[in-house]
Formats: sequence, C-alpha cells, structure tokens
Amino acid sequence: MTTTTTTRSPIEPTGPGDPAGPGAVELLIGGMTCASCAARVEKKLNRIDGVTASVNYATEKAKVSYPAGVEVADLIATVVRTGYTAEEPPPPRPAPEEPAPAAEDPELAGYRQRFTVTALLAVPVALLSMIPALQFDNWQWLALTLAAPAVVWGGLPLHRAAWTNARHGAATMDTLVSIGTLAAFGWSLWTLFLGDAGMAGMKDEFRFTVSRADGASTIYLEVAAGVIAFVLLGRYLEARSKRHAGAALRALMELGAKDVAVLRDGREVRVPVPELAVGDRFVVRPGEKVATDGTVVEGASAVDASMLTGESVPVDVGVGSAVTGATVNAGGRLVVAATRVGSDTQLARMARLVEDAQNGKAEVQRLADRISAVFVPVVLVIALATFGVWLGVTGDTVAAFTAAVAVLIIACPCALGLATPTALLVGTGRGAQLGILIKGPEVLESTRRVDTIVLDKTGTVTTGRMTLREVYADGGADADEVLRLAGAVEHASEHPVARAVAAGARERLGELPGVSDFENIPGRGVRGRVEGRAVAVGRLFDTLPDELARAKEAAERDGRTAVVVGWDGVARGVVTVADAVKGTSAEAVRELRALGLTPVLLTGDNRAVAEAVAREVGIDEVVAEVLPEEKVDVVRRLQGEGRSVAMVGDGVNDAAALAVADLGLAMGTGTDAAIEASDLTLVRGDLRVAADAIRLARRTLATIRGNLVWAFGYNVAALPLAAAGLLNPMIAGAAMAFSSVFVVTNSLRLRTFR
Repeated sequence: MTTTTTTRSPIEPTGPGDPAGPGAVELLIGGMTCASCAARVEKKLNRIDGVTASVNYATEKAKVSYPAGVEVADLIATVVRTGYTAEEPPPPRPAPEEPAPAAEDPELAGYRQRFTVTALLAVPVALLSMIPALQFDNWQWLALTLAAPAVVWGGLPLHRAAWTNARHGAATMDTLVSIGTLAAFGWSLWTLFLGDAGMAGMKDEFRFTVSRADGASTIYLEVAAGVIAFVLLGRYLEARSKRHAGAALRALMELGAKDVAVLRDGREVRVPVPELAVGDRFVVRPGEKVATDGTVVEGASAVDASMLTGESVPVDVGVGSAVTGATVNAGGRLVVAATRVGSDTQLARMARLVEDAQNGKAEVQRLADRISAVFVPVVLVIALATFGVWLGVTGDTVAAFTAAVAVLIIACPCALGLATPTALLVGTGRGAQLGILIKGPEVLESTRRVDTIVLDKTGTVTTGRMTLREVYADGGADADEVLRLAGAVEHASEHPVARAVAAGARERLGELPGVSDFENIPGRGVRGRVEGRAVAVGRLFDTLPDELARAKEAAERDGRTAVVVGWDGVARGVVTVADAVKGTSAEAVRELRALGLTPVLLTGDNRAVAEAVAREVGIDEVVAEVLPEEKVDVVRRLQGEGRSVAMVGDGVNDAAALAVADLGLAMGTGTDAAIEASDLTLVRGDLRVAADAIRLARRTLATIRGNLVWAFGYNVAALPLAAAGLLNPMIAGAAMAFSSVFVVTNSLRLRTFR
C-alpha cells in the first residue's frame, strides 16, 4: 500500500528552496546592459577553481556555488574587475504596519528621464534633416546644437558601458551602439567643420537606403540622435516589462500579514509578524490573514487558500488542523499556535522555489548565451568587411560608412538575451499563482517530450483514506439499522476500515449510540454490546445468507473491502469500504489524454482494487501488486520501451520513481521526500493540476522558442539587408528597439494563462 501523509499543509518545498549553504551565495549584479554582459560575468566567475556560476540578465542575479578557500569577497572582486558591481542581497527587514507607497524603480525612472530629454532633442533634428522644406539657412548648426547633448548625455550609459568593456578587452551590444552613433556623430562633425556641410544654404534629405552622395557635405546627426533615442526607448520598455514579468513573484512574497494579535498573559497584543516566535499563540478574526504557519488550538472556521494554492473552495478547519500563513480566515474566530516563522514558512519557501526556477537557465537559454558571447565580435568584423567591400566596389566612402553603421546598429541582439529569461519570469510566476511550482527551467524541455504518465493510485488518483461505499441488508433487516449498529461498535476501534465505517455512519445517520463490553479480536473483527444487543462486525460469522454472500463476493471482485455485520449470533448485513477515488480524477485523466499522454495506473494494491479504480477514472493500463522498490523498475521498463515517462506521486515510496522518471510531479499534499525528488510540485491535491502544470510548462517553452526564433530570425535577416545597403541606420535603430519590445511583450502573454 502506498505510504502517504494526509495531515500535512498544502506544500512544504525542500532542497532547492532551502537557504543556500556555506558554499553557495546569490549576488546582485549591477551594470549589466545586455545578455553579453551576463555571459561575460558568468565566464569570469566560472574561471575560478571550483566555482560554478549562473548569471541571469533578466533577474540581474548570479547564483554561485564555491569551494572551501574561496570567499564571497573574492567573487565580488572578480565581478568588479570585470567591470560590473556585485553585492549580497540585503537581509529582509520587518514590514511596517502601514506600508509606504512603492517607490519607483530608479533604473526605470533614469531611463524614462533620459529618453524623454533625448527624444525632445532628437525629433527636431530628424525633422530638419529629413524634410528639405524645413531647412533654412544654417539649419545644420541648430541640428548640431540639439544633437550633441542627445548623443553625449543621452547615450552616456551606452558609451560608459562600452568604454568599461573595452578596458577589459570585451565587446557587448553597447559597443555596437556606441561605435555606430559616435562614428555617425564624428563624421558629421568632420563634414561640418572641415568639409562643405557647414556652408550656408546646404540642403540634405533622408534616404531609407544607402546611396551615393558627396561625402564632404553629408551629415548623420539625425542617425546619431535618433538611434540613441530608440535604444533608450527600448531599454525603458524592457526595464518596465521586466518589472511586470517579476510581478507574480513579488505579489507572492507580499501576500503575508503585516501584524498579528498575539496572546500574552491572556491579553491580545498586536505585534509585527517578524516578531512572532514558534509556540506563540495568536488570534485570527474573520477576514484576517493567518500570520504564519501553525496549528489551530481553539475555534472552527473555513480558510480561503485561493491566493496560495489556486483552490477556490474554502477548507474547513478546527482544533488540530494545520493552517498556512497568508491564507484568509473566512469564518469564525481562531486561535493558532505558530509552528513555523520567518523564512521557514511555506509561503517563504514557495517564493524561494519560484525564484530559484527563475534564476536558473534552460538549455535553450545556454545556447543563446553562447551565441551572444561571440556575436558582438563577429558583428564588428562584418561591419569592417561591409565598409571594405562597399569602398572597394563603389569607391564611395559615404555609402560604405552608412552601410557599416547600419550593420553595427541593426545587429544588437538584445532580443536574444531577453527571449528566455522573460518567458521564465512570467511563466514560473504565473504557475505560483495557480499552485504549480516549477523547480527549474530545464524541466520545461522534459514536458515537451513526455508521452506516458504514470499515476500512483493511493493519495494521487484516490484520497488515500478508506471511505464507506455501500450497505447491504438481509431481507429481514433495515440497512440504516445495520449501519448504525456497525458504526457504534467500529467507533471504538482504531483500524482504518473501522474508522471509515464509523465516519460514514455518523455522516449519514448523525449521533451514534454508545458501546459497552467492547472487544477487539485481532485479524477477525470487533464486537460489543449496543442498546442491549450483542453486535459483531468483521469475519466472525461462519455462514452467510445467500443474498449477503453474493453481495460480499461482488464487492470483493470490485476491489472493495467487505465486512459482515450481525447481532445476536446472526449475520444481518454487509458494509463495504474502499479508498475513494477523488472526484476530479476522471476529468484529470481525460485532460492528460487530450495532451497526448498515455496514463498508466501504478499501485501496490491487489489487481482487483487497481482495476476497479482504473475503470472508474478511464485508465486502460494497470500495473498492480508492486513493492515500493519495484516502482523504479516499472518506470525504467517503460523507458526501455522507448517511452518518455512522467510520474505523479505523493508518498515516500514514490520518491525514487519520481527521481528516475523523465518528469516527476509531486502532489503538495504528500511527503517531503516526494516533493524533494520531483521536478514540478502541485500545491493542491487535485490531479487536474498535473494537466495544468504540463500545459503551462509547454506554453512557456513554446513562448521561449517563439522568442528565440524571432530574435535569431531578426538578426539573420537584418544583417544581410544592412550590409547590402538596404537600411538607413536610423531605421535599423528603430527595428532593433522594436525587436526587444516584441520579445518581452510576447512573454507577458503568459500572464493570461488559465
């Protein structure tokens, strides 16, 4: 029989969600402006002996594991020498009772201010340069006056980053923009002061493609100022979108209560939640949030956990029930004893698990990082080659220069760096809102491949608890009377079957009569005196009436446990119990089939029981009567048949099979061992969430792939166009900015996943 734990709270992630050990640290990285920066920092950290680092551009964090002898200060120094900043995240501070309005992100505010000023300067420059009718005498000097601060001050972050990287012998996307815009601006200065462009009455017009012109009278002020404005707009929208992408995680971390009414010497004292200690008793009134994980010691109510688990129906709780921090008391007054506080709470551990997934990297992202690391130097070579070829073929310096600048600007692969992390941010955050925790981005690839899903029976497809099913009475007895007397005697027993009979009798008939002279006969049943009658329940009767014998045989064929009930030495009825199938399991199996998965029921129960459950939920393939250690062999056998196997389980004895499966899904109502071994954790005990989890993971992976196709396709298509002289540099700048915005916006569509 599968071992399950049914008294746990919804989710208790361990392992990856736990605080980092002494050899692991998370660093906040500052100064990164593109995926090439992240790849460079990662490469430098990984060069330290024994260090393994993963740097995420979207979250601006580095997850680093390091050996003995390496200090965090050494890691930070390495990042600083690379040209960026690094620091450990500050410790969490107690939340104020009245939270202050959220301050605007300084990066976001800085980009908005710089873009606004630059755009106001660049627009008149572009109008003067593109429309000959507006070109009055000496208009070019006004254009220079407006363009200079746009290029120098507006583009300062880009030029500074390019210079920092150049000092360290590296090139990033900022290098491309900085060289391109400064080259255009420098050319314009040369023609204005040393060529013919500064003469009164000079006329110029905007061209969408490269064309022959007199180099001494051609200026590119609109290109220099316009590209800077477009890049700043792209960076602003990118920064704003990244904040939106991480909104689900921030919302999860902010769910908790800010203060709590603690019982001290019989009085209620309101204190900030961070001051709670394990063992403290606190009051939760109707409508209030439960301050931290705990056990109800007084009162009864219904608790709404929808914001944490996605489950819309409130759960009834009473004395002894476990409650989770951040859930809402929907009914009566509760007194709760705190069992976990601070970073040990389920909410905090869920948030860490989600953040770990967002900070990780899928294999497709590692490919993108490797490409980004070599892409910029290759583009610089292509730009030089473009200049040389144009100059050699046409002899036109202006045309050659224009084509080379267009190559530099159009090639910026910002979209490549954002394709994966933004989709991961949104997808994993949305999953957390729906009660689906994805342990790492590498899980996404597994969801695409799986074609078979193995379902543990007890606790996964079924409730894991014996439940009263049918009551059969002999012709001369009443079914309610059979159940009432059986329930009264079984109420005194601790056996799971006895508890199921007693609970079912109370539910159907209300209060049960008392029992005296109770006796437990090991392996056979129980007996006692109820209302003056000697009642026996179990295998205590040698002969049964034909009707009851047939009912007992039919129940056992269907995999149910049948107990005989009688009094005064005569068998009067048969009561059957079974591990009840969850009400949503059949629908879940249909949804899994719709995803192209073949369901397999796996259990240690006897075949009759397993086949009865399989028939009820619509599963054709059953593997029954396996020992816990044999579950791994079943998964490996299916893999040996060429199948890609997902496994859903909740018990300690499922942990090994979950780890061996191509994709492991643990029910959050299960044990720590199962959750630790799985790739996906389903916060609710509802099997339908497994289908939702696979759909979400596949949708996220599809979004990543769509982003990468766009980013790669854009650069592959745009570079030849620019090199062929078919793109003006300012058009190239606008297209480059649009590419990044498109990728981030596409990722944000995952927020609508249902």
